[in-house]
Amino acid sequence: MENTGIEMYSWARDLFPINRSITGNGVRETLSYLKKILPELRIKEVASGTNCFDWTVPLEWNVKEAFIEDEHRNRIIDFKDNNLHLVGYSIPVDLVLDYDKLREHLFYLEKQPDAIPYITSYYDEKWGFCLTYNQFKTLKKGKYRVKIDSTLERGFLTYGEIVLKGRSSHEIFLSTYVCHPSMANNELSGPVVTTALVNFIKQLGNRKYTYRVIFIPETIGSICYLSKNIETMKKNVLAGFNISTIGDNRSYSYVPSRNGNTLADKVILHVLNNNDLEYNHYTFLDRGSDERQYCAPGVDLPVVTLCRTKYAAYPEYHTSLDNLDLISSEGLFGGYNLLRQAIQILERNEYYKTKTICEPQLGKRGLYPTLSTKGSGRTVRNMMNFICYADGSNDLIDIANLIKVNATSLFEIIENLLNEKLIEIEDH
Repeated sequence: MENTGIEMYSWARDLFPINRSITGNGVRETLSYLKKILPELRIKEVASGTNCFDWTVPLEWNVKEAFIEDEHRNRIIDFKDNNLHLVGYSIPVDLVLDYDKLREHLFYLEKQPDAIPYITSYYDEKWGFCLTYNQFKTLKKGKYRVKIDSTLERGFLTYGEIVLKGRSSHEIFLSTYVCHPSMANNELSGPVVTTALVNFIKQLGNRKYTYRVIFIPETIGSICYLSKNIETMKKNVLAGFNISTIGDNRSYSYVPSRNGNTLADKVILHVLNNNDLEYNHYTFLDRGSDERQYCAPGVDLPVVTLCRTKYAAYPEYHTSLDNLDLISSEGLFGGYNLLRQAIQILERNEYYKTKTICEPQLGKRGLYPTLSTKGSGRTVRNMMNFICYADGSNDLIDIANLIKVNATSLFEIIENLLNEKLIEIEDH
């Protein structure tokens, strides 16, 4: 399992330099990279101007170069040095202006003087540059040349989709976003953890559920995807996970669905509570990622968000300090492992009912110690507790919560009881 964390970190390192936005070649390059790992990934495009509920797919944005030069033609800010230097969706400009006019287009963080902020203007035509406060303080009065060689033209919003069929048409849904430039936790942790999860799901033998997995631009991507798939998803999705900021080594974070009572809420709370982890239990009032769309009135999908440190809750968020040093192979693996457990549990989450009146005779089936000693009962305590609550009204997660064990520890018990025909699965 350690190799999975190392592999995820290597993917993040490869993808880090790419300039991503909600549209453009950076998204395509990112998805093309992921497709080499996941050949099943289908890359799809939606044309600019397409209406998606109350939104419209914007023009496609691409950048060749962007810089600020002083009077001596020294480049004091250069997009090539860090793609966060350019305000996202900046319109093309090539002009000379004085210091006071230039300041109107500069963004920095006085309280984080070594950080370049991440700023965008997707739906209003503007331009600007981001720099550290320490860089800003070095600027002097005088003339400056500003050049942004960008394009805003009719093109496409690009996203990736994988559908892995199971025995059932009911679906488990995974969503992550691929629209931020060079930031590690806020961007790349989600896609690389999701990629590793897809590889895990592909290895599940005789999987029960169908898995719908998407790599999208945040907000406009989820809205666009829902506009095309909402009826199918409302019919089929049983549980969904929005995967974001899941690569650091700090505590975990859970943002529930709008009402907090879905199967996705139940399974994520179960794995968080049964792995001896510190975590922050937020409310839907703390939403901020694509759970906003999946849980919106009229959509109402059973989707929760799982993070390490939640977006907007760590100081490096939306700055150049969210770099590859902020995430780690251990941090990525921790988030992956919780979601992997949730998927394993969902695959086995049935309503079980005992087929005997009173306790079954386990000894004659080789399921109970043949010598009754003072300590022998403890060896099968979980089995007896499981049978006690397997009355057809509780699913696996319910029973595990009632008897205070991790549901994964009951898998072997369930197999043994099914093989001996002591329990059966009830339809609900």
